[in-house]
Amino acid sequence: MKYSYEFKKDPFGDLGITLPEEISLFTDFIENIASEEQVDEYIGYIDKVLNGTYENFEIELNANNVLIKKEVTSVENPFQIEAPCKNTIETGEFKELLKVWRSKIPEIFKD
Repeated sequence: MKYSYEFKKDPFGDLGITLPEEISLFTDFIENIASEEQVDEYIGYIDKVLNGTYENFEIELNANNVLIKKEVTSVENPFQIEAPCKNTIETGEFKELLKVWRSKIPEIFKD
């Protein structure tokens, strides 16, 4: 994986993911995914974009909009007060981050 990540507990004891500044907006999107099935659904959309079934695919989750294209995926939060309001990541790297999050979901949501 090209990008580093780290799992940290917040002051409430919830586990979250910390990403580098250049892709930090993906943190909010990823942390709002609460089930392995939801991750699998999003990975399925990525695969359909990568194999050409879809030209692109947009996911709206809370305040974040993710636009998956074959080469790059962007996340935008139009309600973000401070810049940047948009980050991009290689689509393959985004898929890998989702797989990492998927592996942590049983631990995050065990109770």
